[in-house]
Amino acid sequence: MTVHLVGAGPGSADLLTRRAATLLAKAEVVVIDRLVDSSVRALINEAAEVIEVGKSPGQSSTQTLINEVLVSLGQRFNCVVRLKGGDPFVFGRGFEELEVLEAAGIAVDVVPGVSSAFSAPAAAGIPVTHRKLSRGIAVLTGTAADEEHLDFTCLARSGLTLVFLMGVERRGAIAAQLLLGGLSANTPVAAVMDAWTAKQCVVRGTLDELHDLKVHAPAVIVIGAVAALQSHELVGALAEVR
Repeated sequence: MTVHLVGAGPGSADLLTRRAATLLAKAEVVVIDRLVDSSVRALINEAAEVIEVGKSPGQSSTQTLINEVLVSLGQRFNCVVRLKGGDPFVFGRGFEELEVLEAAGIAVDVVPGVSSAFSAPAAAGIPVTHRKLSRGIAVLTGTAADEEHLDFTCLARSGLTLVFLMGVERRGAIAAQLLLGGLSANTPVAAVMDAWTAKQCVVRGTLDELHDLKVHAPAVIVIGAVAALQSHELVGALAEVR
């Protein structure tokens, strides 16, 4: 009996790993996140039970309840897939679920997925690193704006590309902290919404405009010089994949 923590990637099923697709095809039960794309859902074994535990703003399953569901299923079925958007270990609370399952004596298999932190900017033609503009990346959550131990002055002066996941509601606070830290108000920003789906939309601006940009979840926010870049040829090629 094994629970497979599987990354669904950022959107289109074309970006799934082959192992993820194989597991979906033979799963007895799939415990699925809200943001998993319909093209990925279409790969699930028709005979499998699908349990929705998706978290959404204002109304969500608690992590404790999800853990209990996974343990119960893991004790009764041979092949359980916990399907999580992006990568299970990139702000997906995957390791928390792994710990609970292992404590219950249930075998766990981790199948990485393509993280939206890197693939969403790529879908908009934005490279998160660039030899002349950015030699590194910091990936953070929107809640970082509320964490006192995080040094926004250091982030502002780092020269790194800053990628924020789940930062839509806190984008004003994020911008304010970075401005206080010394990052220029003219720093380019881009928000990539619904990446790798038919609804994909990109808005661009500057750091001092971030709070007022029309952005909705799910979105990945990119802050730094690379956010101003766009390869139309790349975007066209990616559109064909979508």
